[in-house]
Amino acid sequence: MQHLHSTKPTQRIARLAAFWGLAAALACSLASCRSEDPEPDLIQPIGSPYSFGPDVTMNRQMQAVIEQFDMFGNQDLPTLTARQARMTNSVTDAVNLLLAKNGKTPFAGSNLVISQFVLPKAYTAGSAPDGVPVRLYTPNGSVAGTRPGIVYYHGGGWVIGSLNVYEPSVKALADRTGAIVVSVDYRLASENMNKFPAAHEDAYAAYKWVRDNAGTMGINPAKIAVAGESAGGNMAAAVCILARERGYPLPLHELLVYPVADNNLNTASYNQYARAVPLNKDNIQYFTGLYFNSPADGDNRLISLVDVADLKGLPPTTIIAAEIDPLQTEGTLLRDKFTTAGVPVDYTLYKGTTHEFFGTYDVVPLASDAQNHAADRLKAAFQ
Repeated sequence: MQHLHSTKPTQRIARLAAFWGLAAALACSLASCRSEDPEPDLIQPIGSPYSFGPDVTMNRQMQAVIEQFDMFGNQDLPTLTARQARMTNSVTDAVNLLLAKNGKTPFAGSNLVISQFVLPKAYTAGSAPDGVPVRLYTPNGSVAGTRPGIVYYHGGGWVIGSLNVYEPSVKALADRTGAIVVSVDYRLASENMNKFPAAHEDAYAAYKWVRDNAGTMGINPAKIAVAGESAGGNMAAAVCILARERGYPLPLHELLVYPVADNNLNTASYNQYARAVPLNKDNIQYFTGLYFNSPADGDNRLISLVDVADLKGLPPTTIIAAEIDPLQTEGTLLRDKFTTAGVPVDYTLYKGTTHEFFGTYDVVPLASDAQNHAADRLKAAFQ
């Protein structure tokens, strides 16, 4: 004690500062000091990285979502009936649970007015005899004249998925584009109902109804785009093909997010990501087994966009692709076929992301980047 009292105060302060500085440095080096985390507000994964090859690294926030999705312990879809499959947890469930665990809240879309109704029964030949339910997302605030419109089709392999599961994507599109978005609840396939082309015909009917009745919703009929994810991306493109074939005005633009575009399950990405999460090769075989009447349906022009469909004359297209996705290869093939057909196409691959990443923007910043890019492309088309 006597020694300490004889030490000058400034010397004691310097020693203490040096000691605690050294201790802090050691703590950081031994425990990966979180204060030096370059992204301290982002939700982090808890396990080791998923491995899909030496040159593939999953984005860390994407990994956190996939970890949570895996923790649900969903049964493998091929072991379930279609009804049971629709009851499994989704990637959206994983995002919402992660947010809750970390004291965060999802984007509420409080600036949007949401309504829901059913289209007239059998609005077009082949569409649902009891009508197609749709949900409308209208941005708040007055505008001079009408707004542009987006007809959106959710994913799920024509078997699972719903308006609620894919609502984050729809809310973001409406919020970031200022357009009125119509989300379509097309018929889903089961063991003995709603086989191909039921969902595709519902998709076309919804587009036609929106354009036919645009004025009643405050939509400019000359500024309507179609958009969709996965199977919904396939249907967005198919709607353009059907409109052209049936002599109906085409959409102004199509946004295709990791679309189903081929019937080849032996591409490079199918082989590399055969066991990927949340979409894998077994799931796709399960989906097509339920939706197709027979394997021959896979070679229909509305399914095999890259090797059967005629894409000439379709509207300018934006393709959003995920890296860790069995559908990655067919997305690039579709890009190339659009280019060959003379259709302007913008293609962006988001490294480190998986199928279904587009709606995970509350956790995954790359998804927000993709949403912004999609919105920019759509707004440019609406000018």
